[in-house]
Amino acid sequence: MKRIVFVGAGAVGGYVGAAMAAKGHDVTLIDPWPEHIERIKREGMRLSGSEGDRVIQVKAMHITDVQQLAAHPVDLAFICMKLYDTPWASALIKPYLAPSGVVVTMQNGLVEQTVAQIVGWGRTLGGIASMFAVEAVAPGHIVRTQMPGGDVYTTFRVGEMSGLVTERALAIAQLLRAVDSAKVTENLFGERWSKLVANTMTSGLCGILGMSLNEMVEWAPSRRAQIRLGAEAIRVAQALAFKLEPIRGLVAEQWLAAARGDEAALAEVEATMLKYNKRRTGEGRSGTAQDIAKGRRTEIDHMNGYVAAQGEAVGIQAPTHAAVTALVKRIERGELAPSRTLVEVL
Repeated sequence: MKRIVFVGAGAVGGYVGAAMAAKGHDVTLIDPWPEHIERIKREGMRLSGSEGDRVIQVKAMHITDVQQLAAHPVDLAFICMKLYDTPWASALIKPYLAPSGVVVTMQNGLVEQTVAQIVGWGRTLGGIASMFAVEAVAPGHIVRTQMPGGDVYTTFRVGEMSGLVTERALAIAQLLRAVDSAKVTENLFGERWSKLVANTMTSGLCGILGMSLNEMVEWAPSRRAQIRLGAEAIRVAQALAFKLEPIRGLVAEQWLAAARGDEAALAEVEATMLKYNKRRTGEGRSGTAQDIAKGRRTEIDHMNGYVAAQGEAVGIQAPTHAAVTALVKRIERGELAPSRTLVEVL
């Protein structure tokens, strides 16, 4: 694991890669945003937010220069691109992997099979960044809006697709501890679905309402909409026979009971949601909200849209996810503007 690259140096890849480089690891950031790469080359990567403000010198490369890696094969490649860019990003790095080189997907959604079909099943591991809220606010500048997990919460989970605990998975988890707490999981796809449940509770909704993540929890109508979204996604995951891990510190049945109207469960779930707000700054926005603000394509089809489609395939309706997906697409097309009044549509 001597030579490490991040294919995608936006919010997640840029923050994790730079923080890893700050600990002395050989890291190269690769990204299609020219101004971003040029700023990093000239001035370094600026990381600010919940861990303070610092500038880190880290190698950076345009995607047009990736051929230079032929002389120095890559031991470990993290894919940190948008979900719809996964196939070409995987194909881009495949020729430059060392014989024992591996690829780790550090993205939202379930993309391991897509990557494995391109680089090989034996070369693919999953990586999950949980409650790791970051935003690229300018070229060469990324802000973390969530407090570090540390001993309170495990931020990174790494897993083999087979569920085995291997030496390479342990080594990757150790590398990630240069950034925040990390562990190896034996339940990669259960972890993936648990993260998807958490993501789809907030990401699309944040983009629709035009509110910060904290505001969405503090406002009762959007808080209840999040609970409903969570319950729908949980029911789909259970129908698909995935073993879910705790979601924001609560087991699946607590979310389901809250969505059914169980008063005790609802009180506990809402109290937990409000508690987690204290670990996040008021500026935090979801990835979908960031994409909408920047006029970019969102990942909605791979998030709420994916939950709705998977539910339909197994006979489990997820109408709130379908509605969120439809609203985000209308906003992308310029037919609607983000507004908290859109919660009434849900």
